[in-house]
Amino acid sequence: MTVCEYKPGLEGIPAAQSSVSYVDGQQGILQYRGIRIEELAEKSTFLETSYLLIWGTLPTKEELEAFEHEIRYHRRIKYRIRDMMKCFPESGHPMDALQASAAALGLFYSRRDLDNPAYIRAAVVRLLAKIPTMVAAFQLMRKGNDPVQPRDDLGYSANFLYMLNEREPDPLAARIFDVCLTLHAEHTMNASTFSARVTASTLTDPYAVMASAVGTLGGPLHGGANEEVIAMLEEIGSVENVRPYLEDRLERKAKIMGFGHRVYKVKDPRATILQNLAEQLFEKFGRDKYYDIAVELERAVEEKLAHKGIYPNVDFYSGLVYSKMGIPTDLFTPIFAIARVAGWLAHWKEQLEENRIYRPTQVYTGLHEAAYIPIEER
Repeated sequence: MTVCEYKPGLEGIPAAQSSVSYVDGQQGILQYRGIRIEELAEKSTFLETSYLLIWGTLPTKEELEAFEHEIRYHRRIKYRIRDMMKCFPESGHPMDALQASAAALGLFYSRRDLDNPAYIRAAVVRLLAKIPTMVAAFQLMRKGNDPVQPRDDLGYSANFLYMLNEREPDPLAARIFDVCLTLHAEHTMNASTFSARVTASTLTDPYAVMASAVGTLGGPLHGGANEEVIAMLEEIGSVENVRPYLEDRLERKAKIMGFGHRVYKVKDPRATILQNLAEQLFEKFGRDKYYDIAVELERAVEEKLAHKGIYPNVDFYSGLVYSKMGIPTDLFTPIFAIARVAGWLAHWKEQLEENRIYRPTQVYTGLHEAAYIPIEER
């Protein structure tokens, strides 16, 4: 067997064959099962898109209604999980709480029957239904409050915002949040999706697969960038300070949060959609000075770095949208996870269809035939 060239981070090396999503980074194209993200953001809902990703086709009206009904009535979490979450430290990061809670689901539903379509569907429904409840519950618990129970009369996104803020959201905010979930639902073989597929390949239960993916997403190089964008905009402070800030960052060769992507060499299509969503929110609920800073920063970065293929990515505007909705900054990544559960489940299901456990090779760089040194001689 020929040993391939070593690529740090497996950059550019195919790790699976997949029909879930497609990205063309040169042209700024993202498709879920062949459908452009722009069309899904305009016409679909997060749950319909989740069905598309996981089952491979758009549902009929009856199929979608049945799917939504199942998820609506599986939102509640068992009181033992809720009591466990009450013991988490208030200072803990919500992503750590989510990873532990997702793994705990396996204690109740881990019966592995991976050849049974009914088991697969039940796991899909439980995870899509319960993950948002866990995120909202921990947010209230860490403030010393009891969690708000889900409302069966509210849609998926409206219900999450209701559980989070203890009040029914404005319909526009609920719709925009639903689009945000759709935009974050899937993005080919990123780090957390690869983690999910590697874990799935061992044929463990899907709750362990999701916990693995959540843990991977929690790293600052993957899911935490939109938090840092908000911190950056607050540090800049004013439109007048944008260009001095950028010049300083460029001189020090420091990263500019929310810009650049391993795949996209043009503006991330999701960033374009999110910018439009932000404008809708600000038009209805009042303009945000940080949005003006962001627009000026995008303009300045384009002037300086467009020739290097550095443009806004999905994280640049998503934090502004969430902040305008009153969502705490450290919940941005858990919300990313709520959305990405759909993509992780799609890849979990696809991995099971023609499974082979992952066992990559390595390039050994250590010693050979080294002698053991007795402890008294060291």
